[in-house]
Amino acid sequence: MIFYCVRHGETVSNSQGRIQGQLDTELSAVGQQQALAVAAALKHLPIDAVYSSPLRRALETAQAIADILRQGVISDPRLMEINAGVFQGLCWDEIERQYPAAARQWKSHDPDFCIPGGETRRALMIRAGGAFAAIRESAGRAVVVVAHGGLLSAAFKALLEIPAERNPFNLQNGSISRLAWDQQVKLHTLNETSHLGDATGNGGDL
Repeated sequence: MIFYCVRHGETVSNSQGRIQGQLDTELSAVGQQQALAVAAALKHLPIDAVYSSPLRRALETAQAIADILRQGVISDPRLMEINAGVFQGLCWDEIERQYPAAARQWKSHDPDFCIPGGETRRALMIRAGGAFAAIRESAGRAVVVVAHGGLLSAAFKALLEIPAERNPFNLQNGSISRLAWDQQVKLHTLNETSHLGDATGNGGDL
């Protein structure tokens, strides 16, 4: 199976550098342009299904893709972004002032550090890997998965068996990454953005 993995379009929070986590934010004007650009890039591919996180920014991106492919959107809560707990809605300078110890632990890349009120990177990997495994069991040769930077990075780590303490991926808003999963998992492309043209934005990770 081929997974066309799409990070949702930019939100206002992305442009401001605010951590969204599982806050339900919508696309900005730039994000809407990015969603349409992704849809145009995938228009002529033989896509069997479109899956999405239920968070609005992902659903709006997925709907643009599904509309052009004349398909519906299958929502899966396992594709939601990491629960960033007390970090949600804050910029990093605010987090470092209000939660200095937690900020240091997060930046240490400890996969078992649980954001207060949130979840760990390892838990996200398990959730993300399980979501992709379930999608693979569905009928079809190629699917689109619209989700979030942290979630997609965690899925790649889980499926490629990258150690949980390593965080090598950084995905841009509106990017496409192509992953093949047959007998083995292979990441064929990562963070493609050429289709975005001038609608590149400057979104943050979560």
